[in-house]
Amino acid sequence: MYTFYVLQSKKDNRLYLGSTKNFKRRFSEHCSGLVVSTKNRRPLDLAYKEEWPTKKEAMAREQYFKGGGRAHGILKNLIQQKK
Repeated sequence: MYTFYVLQSKKDNRLYLGSTKNFKRRFSEHCSGLVVSTKNRRPLDLAYKEEWPTKKEAMAREQYFKGGGRAHGILKNLIQQKK
């Protein structure tokens, strides 16, 4: 399984979107400061995640939400529903 995930910075409240095959390892890398994109935005919370059977599907979901516009609003709603 592949995971599409959204992290939220406690520092600046910004979102980071990603996808991976090994979510546990990747989340640990983010939290440890090993990922350049999130290193200076720690601490991070998991805001949302979805499991997908293929890499292609998880990456497509990531790209959809990175597109902005209406997709950004949908993502905000999904995050709110999780809380």
